[in-house]
Amino acid sequence: MSQQPPSFFPTTAIDHAFAGLGAGVVAVLCMHPLDLLKIKFQVATDRPRGGLGKQIWLSFKDIKTEQGWRGLYRGVGPNIAGNASSWGFYFLFYNMLKNRATGGDPNYKLSSGSYLLYSAEASAVTAVMTNPIWVVKVRMFTTRADSPQSYRGLWDGLRTIYKTEGIHGLYRGTSLALFGVSNGAIQFMAYEKMKEWGFERKRKQFAIAGRQFTPSDDKLSNTSYTIMSGASKLWALSLTYPYQVVRSRIQNNATTHLYPTIRACIKRTFAEEGLRGFYRGLGTNLVRVLPGTCVTFVVYENLAWLLRTSAARREKRKRVAQESGVS
Repeated sequence: MSQQPPSFFPTTAIDHAFAGLGAGVVAVLCMHPLDLLKIKFQVATDRPRGGLGKQIWLSFKDIKTEQGWRGLYRGVGPNIAGNASSWGFYFLFYNMLKNRATGGDPNYKLSSGSYLLYSAEASAVTAVMTNPIWVVKVRMFTTRADSPQSYRGLWDGLRTIYKTEGIHGLYRGTSLALFGVSNGAIQFMAYEKMKEWGFERKRKQFAIAGRQFTPSDDKLSNTSYTIMSGASKLWALSLTYPYQVVRSRIQNNATTHLYPTIRACIKRTFAEEGLRGFYRGLGTNLVRVLPGTCVTFVVYENLAWLLRTSAARREKRKRVAQESGVS
């Protein structure tokens, strides 16, 4: 069995958690305005104004006119906290599960079913832990800063919801978030299999060229990561998007009377808007999520590789120092 590669932090799982956290922060800073529009479109029930491009332009214009440029980054605190913690926790648990199954052997190949299972388990734990942050995020995204119902920030939102609605308010939509683990599970199953294929192809190219595959070569190109992450996310999103619309609507404080339960939300949405209502904001979501996903995975893979190679160099220096001391 191959030796487990050295880790920069105490364990490789923490390395991946750090890389995921950093990737989540970068992705939010790049894509927050489109994420804001996605939530607004999901909770909207009025007739869309023209095509997707026109909707995005008019929505940006409305926010800029009413709230200024700062309005485009309303809720950025909860979004960073939610995204960074979600990716950090996810990669921590996901890699802990994988390492337990493979014994830390980086060359051990898992089945598609194993990737699906471990991704779903990691997603489920992460969804439960971070759901209160997403509730605050949705409510900040769907209210004006000067509204009486608005929150001053993440902690104010968490405290206010707990005082007025109890623990139940913080976990509105959790069951739907748990259903949504299928999105991440499907995506990661596809992504991991594409990565396996990519590394097999790279190793064959090295073998043909007579080159040795070193730890520093344990990385695909950013173009490859972009294509793989985008394709896997597109496939997963097309299968699981409706649950996101339902979750946003029942978490939105302004429409609680219209959508008090999941069943009532599904029934009312279908009756008033038809099947199309469950795909509200999908176009904006694709515009936001695909670039956001690509940014997240490219940053994550590069940070993870940087930590791996830094740890390998550190271990090499230690060995050289020990050998020098012995001799």
